[in-house]
Amino acid sequence: MWPSLELHTSLMSSIPVITLDGPSGTGKGTLSQRLAQHLHWHFLDSGALYRVLALAATQHTIHLTDEPALAHLAQHLPVKFVVNQRGAHPLIFLDNQDVTHAIRTEKCGNDASTLSALPAVRQALIDRQRAFRQAPGLVTDGRDMGTVIFPDATLKLFLDASPEERARRRHKQLQDKGVLTDLTTIQTELQQRDDRDRQRAIAPLKPAADALIIDTTHLNIDEVFKQILQTLPKFLTQNR
Repeated sequence: MWPSLELHTSLMSSIPVITLDGPSGTGKGTLSQRLAQHLHWHFLDSGALYRVLALAATQHTIHLTDEPALAHLAQHLPVKFVVNQRGAHPLIFLDNQDVTHAIRTEKCGNDASTLSALPAVRQALIDRQRAFRQAPGLVTDGRDMGTVIFPDATLKLFLDASPEERARRRHKQLQDKGVLTDLTTIQTELQQRDDRDRQRAIAPLKPAADALIIDTTHLNIDEVFKQILQTLPKFLTQNR
């Protein structure tokens, strides 16, 4: 006999979730993966879903203003995440093609930001993101994880940093990968992405009312991670 919808919802809500939201360049991607590995929980990079969709739209020659076609593509997106047990970034496959690195270009990121402002696209991806909530727990990385996707999350974190510092980090990251970039251009693109994300009518980028806000401008990854770990006992105890 299948469990009732009420029982299923209750069981799902009993699984703890930690959300890390914030703009690009705050370290939330690295920190969320590190936290998931520390807790041995599942991991969701919600931004990767939008990047995969952006790449798929390009491959299918679907224009970024064709909202119905994009929403249909999102509903049937053949995407798969494979966690690397050695601690590396998860591998991401689109229709059995490894797109882990292909989705990390600046163009793909900007296209993903544009797609994320489309209501039909966001709605199409909501259920898929919530399906990642599995025992023993889930750590998520995104922009509206604590406000829209998991409003009942056990712990909500919002990471931020100055635009200049975020641009500097992104510039260094690209340089380390051998990608020639201009710092001024990166800062301009980040600002444009921030403006789109913060000003969109649906699920704008903002901290949840009950989120713990951490400014990472003058902190390294280890310092932020230590600060997060110090908050965990209180929230995980409350969830029991």
